[in-house]
Amino acid sequence: ANYFSKFSKAPVICKLVGRKVLDGLGQPTLEVEIYCKVKNYEEKICSIVIASHSQIPENALPETIEADEKERNDSVHTAVEWVNESLNTMLRDLESTDQCQADKMLGEYFAKKVEEKKEIQKREEEEAAKATPAPASCPPTPIPKQKSRGKSVKKVTVEENPIPPAEPAEPVLCGSLAIGGTSLAIAKAGAIISRVPLYFYIALLKHDQESPKEMNLPLPMVTRLRCEKISPAKLKLVKEVMLIPPAELSLKQGIERILNIQKEITRLLESSGKMPGPQADSKKGKAQSSGKKAPPPPLKRISHLGCLTTGYDNLEQLLLLMQTACKNIDLELGTDMYLAINCAAHELMDYDKRKYEILTGTFKSPDEMVAMYVEMINNFPFIIALIDPLRKEDREQWSSICCALGSKCYLIAEDAATHISKLKTDQNINIAMCSGVVLKYINQTKVSDLIELTGILDGQSHITILGSPDGESLDESLVDLAVGLGARFLKLGGLSRGERVAKYNRLLAIEEELAANGTLR
Repeated sequence: ANYFSKFSKAPVICKLVGRKVLDGLGQPTLEVEIYCKVKNYEEKICSIVIASHSQIPENALPETIEADEKERNDSVHTAVEWVNESLNTMLRDLESTDQCQADKMLGEYFAKKVEEKKEIQKREEEEAAKATPAPASCPPTPIPKQKSRGKSVKKVTVEENPIPPAEPAEPVLCGSLAIGGTSLAIAKAGAIISRVPLYFYIALLKHDQESPKEMNLPLPMVTRLRCEKISPAKLKLVKEVMLIPPAELSLKQGIERILNIQKEITRLLESSGKMPGPQADSKKGKAQSSGKKAPPPPLKRISHLGCLTTGYDNLEQLLLLMQTACKNIDLELGTDMYLAINCAAHELMDYDKRKYEILTGTFKSPDEMVAMYVEMINNFPFIIALIDPLRKEDREQWSSICCALGSKCYLIAEDAATHISKLKTDQNINIAMCSGVVLKYINQTKVSDLIELTGILDGQSHITILGSPDGESLDESLVDLAVGLGARFLKLGGLSRGERVAKYNRLLAIEEELAANGTLR
């Protein structure tokens, strides 16, 4: 029976089902189910939940947040309609293993929707122009000449260093989630039909069906602390502090080491407040001996990234905490563990002052930022990666910082990189000299797009980092994508919250599978 089943007709897609579900933050997002006809029977093969992503900054106004929520709801509603109607009809009878053809059809459908949107906008603008009466022309009012009294006053012009204005956000078409969700669901169905893991299936797609002899696991960037930029604390330069285990450790060993550091950091924060050290310990001892209750811990909140949320008054205070925590458990930063810092510089720019606000009331120009980062890395060489140290518009300073620090640490663009669709079209990275780019599987991104783009990045000697969006779900497909595409790093957030931990567990399971098969490099 098994022998003859090889000659049966290949399974084809017979139905797509889209539905609105909630992500890890309780926000609406899209689930896509794939049904295939296998040996004349209709079977549900798999489902995926695509992560939602918001570009709204922390300090956004309430009306901006409300408008974003409405837009998100409309987008998910439209995406469900697309999946259940147009895409369901369009992809019916397509072989589930024909990823290239599926993504081509999805791309053409999306391009058609973009053109329809442009036509609607054009008609609306024309109708608005007709409805608005032309302003009546009035003769210019003569300006009386003032007599000069005495000496003429010279106008003093102050030369100011202009900064490039912020580039407008990449427009997101309402319903675009349907494209990314359907593409990933078809890839997962293809892997199940082919009886191989999704990461292996992705690797086959990337390498033209050539089976890889060895596979690398991406190094995890585990978020340990999240510093709120709108908190009362002064430090604004740091948004996330991430731990990166040494490459010579297995993933299991690296995660265990990070968990030990995490426990020690929590202990230090709960026992001594913001600043760990002998003074704090002595204060705690005095409080206990006098019978008084110790002050409440400064934090108990886990952020949506699965890490502790806190604030600091300066960078040294934060780094001292990390060093002390490692030292207390006989580890050394720079040897046994490394740090990466997400600066999210686009959230720091004060456009009135034309400078970055790195501390409350402390501002630096783009050139001064470069000098500050050089000093930081020289003083703290255990920081091996900076994410978004500058805005993407500051291209001249990106070149400067890459020349100065490119050999000492990774300079990574996340929000400082252009949209995936634009990167793929331009065949070029927005910031040519950065070390690598954080890619997120969101909106209209297709599996074929990621395969093509990681090939471009590999050819330009850039590293690939697969990043987890803000609104994650329990879907683990991102991990398989990262392994199959050969990403250097995987940015998943912290080791808390179910939707985050599920992905780390999947990464550990893949390590075991590859080690058992003898294909783990």
